[in-house]
Amino acid sequence: MRHYQAPQRDTLFVMKELLGFEQHYQTLGFDEASPDMVQAIFAESAKFAENVLLPIDANGDAGCQFDEGVVTTPAGFKEAYQQYVESGWPGMTHELEFGGQGLPYSLAGMVSEWNSSANHAWAMYPGLTQGCIETIREYAPETLKNNYLPKLVEGTWTGTMCLTEPHCGSDLGMLKTKAEPNDDGSYRLNGTKIFISAGEHDLSDNIVHIVIARLPDAPAGTKGISLFVVPKFNVDEEGELAGRNGVHCGSIEHKMGINGSATCVINFDDAKGYLIGEPNRGLNAMFTFMNVARIGVGVEGLSACEAAYQGALSYAKERTQFRAMDGVKNPNAAADTIIHHPDVRRMLLTQKAFAEGGRALVLHCMQLADLTLYGQGEAKQVADAKLALLTPILKAFMTEVAQEATSYGIQVYGGHGFIKEWGMEQLARDTRICTLYEGTTGIQALDLLGRKVLGSQGKLLEAVGQDLQQILAEAGRVPSLAAYAQSLGGHLQELQTITKTVAAKAAANPLEVGAASVDYLMYCGYVVMGHMWLKMAIVAQQQLDAGTDEADFYLAKLHTAAFYFARLLPRAQTHKAAALAGMDSLMAMPESQF
Repeated sequence: MRHYQAPQRDTLFVMKELLGFEQHYQTLGFDEASPDMVQAIFAESAKFAENVLLPIDANGDAGCQFDEGVVTTPAGFKEAYQQYVESGWPGMTHELEFGGQGLPYSLAGMVSEWNSSANHAWAMYPGLTQGCIETIREYAPETLKNNYLPKLVEGTWTGTMCLTEPHCGSDLGMLKTKAEPNDDGSYRLNGTKIFISAGEHDLSDNIVHIVIARLPDAPAGTKGISLFVVPKFNVDEEGELAGRNGVHCGSIEHKMGINGSATCVINFDDAKGYLIGEPNRGLNAMFTFMNVARIGVGVEGLSACEAAYQGALSYAKERTQFRAMDGVKNPNAAADTIIHHPDVRRMLLTQKAFAEGGRALVLHCMQLADLTLYGQGEAKQVADAKLALLTPILKAFMTEVAQEATSYGIQVYGGHGFIKEWGMEQLARDTRICTLYEGTTGIQALDLLGRKVLGSQGKLLEAVGQDLQQILAEAGRVPSLAAYAQSLGGHLQELQTITKTVAAKAAANPLEVGAASVDYLMYCGYVVMGHMWLKMAIVAQQQLDAGTDEADFYLAKLHTAAFYFARLLPRAQTHKAAALAGMDSLMAMPESQF
C-alpha cells in the first residue's frame, strides 16, 4: 500500500496565514466555521481518508462488476460510503433547510482533496453528487427541490451528469436524446448517454441523473438544449421511492484507470423526467454543474500531485543506490539513499512545488467560490469575474502538471514504480483521465483565451492582474524576494504583449486562437502559480523574521519557492514562443500528407 497522510499542516498554513480564511468566514457570516471547528473537521477527515479510503484504493483497481444492468462496486467501497454518510460528510456545506450543516463551500473542497488523494475512484461517487445538488438548488422548482434535495444532501441518494452521447462528446449541439411532454407536466426521455461516471452502482438507494435532451420543437445546435432531472427510481409527492424508472445501465467501460468508478452506458427508455430551468436554455443551467465539476477536477489534479509526492518521498528516503556525488551520507550502509541524488531531488521538488502551489491556487479559487455563493454587491461581482478566468486555468493546468507529477512518482521508484505493489502506476493511470473529462485541456484553453480573455476585451485578465500587481509591490520591499517579484512582473507584462499579439492575429484569422490557446493557458498557469509561490514566500520570510519555532516548515517554503522560480517558471518562455509562433506550422500541411 502506498504512503499517504492528509497534509493538515500545509492546508492550515494556506487557510490561516496565506488567505485569511478566519476573517473570510466571519465576513460571510459563517461564525460556526471557527478555527477550532475547522481543525476538528480536518482531523476527522484525515482519519477517514487515511484509515478507510486508502486501504481499499488497490481494491478499486480490480474494477466494478457488471451483471445484466446491475453494477457492484469493489470490495470495501459500499461500506466506506455508508460510513461517509453516517458521519454526515455529504451535507456538510449544504443548506440547513434540506438537512445540511450550513458550512461554507470551501470546506468541502479541502475534504475532497484528501479523499481523492487516498482513493480517486471512490471519491468520484460523492463528488459528482455535489454538482447535481447545486444544479437542482439553482434551477429546479420548489417541489423538485423538496422531493430530491434532502436525500441527496443526506447522501442516501447520489447524482450524475449525463451529457455525452456515442456520436457527440464536447460538441453538445449534436445531441439526439429526445424529451416529449406528458400530460402530467413531466417528460418522456429516450436516448443513450455514454461515459457516465457513477451512472450505476450499489452505494445509494437512488441515482438522480441531470440530463440534457431536446424538446420536440427545439432549434438545432446548442440553442435547443433543455435540462432535466431523471431519477433511476421514480419519486412520489412525499419524496419517497415509487418504482423503477425507464433508466438502465447497458454496460460499463473497461478503462485505463479509475476502475473502481463505474463509467456507464445509460439508456433512457421512456424515462420520466422533469424540466429544470428554461426550455432550450439547458446549457446555461448545465454550466452550474460543469463549473462545479471543473473546479473539482482541478482539485483531483492537486490530489494526484500530493499523493505522488508523498509516495515518492517516502521511497527516496529509504531506498539506497550508489554513493552521493558529494561524499558518503550513510556510512553504515553500502550505498546512500537516493534523495541525495540531484535528479531525484529535481523530481521530488517538482512534485512538491506543484502540490503546494496547487493547494494555494485551489483554496484561492474556493475562497472566490464562497464569495460568488454567499457574497453581495461588488465583492460578489469581482469574485465572479476572477473565478471565471481562473476556473479553466485551474482545471487544465493542474491536471496537466499532475501527469508529470505522477510520472515522476513512477520514475523515483525506478522499476518498482512500474509494478502494482507500490501503487504508483495505478496513481498515474487513475490521474490520466483528469485532462479529458469536464472538457479537455484544449476545450479549457479555448474557453480561457477565446471566451474569457478576448471575449471580455481583456477585462477579466485585468481583474486577476491587479491581484498580481499588489503582491509584486509587497514582495519588492523584501530584499530576499525582490528578484522573484521582478521575474514575475516581467512575465505579467509579457502576458499582456502575448494577449495583444494573439488578438491582432485572431482578428485576421480565427484559427490563430486555436493555435495559441493551449500554450497561452499553460503560460497563464505558470504565472498564476508563481503568484501563489511569491505570496507563500512572503509569509514564510515574515514568520522566520519573527522567530517562529517551526523554522524548518517555513525554510522549506522558501527553498521550494526558489526552485519554482529557478526551474519551473522559466518553462513559460517555451509556451510564449509557441503561442506566438502562429498557425502556419500547424495548418499549412494538407490533410493528404498526414
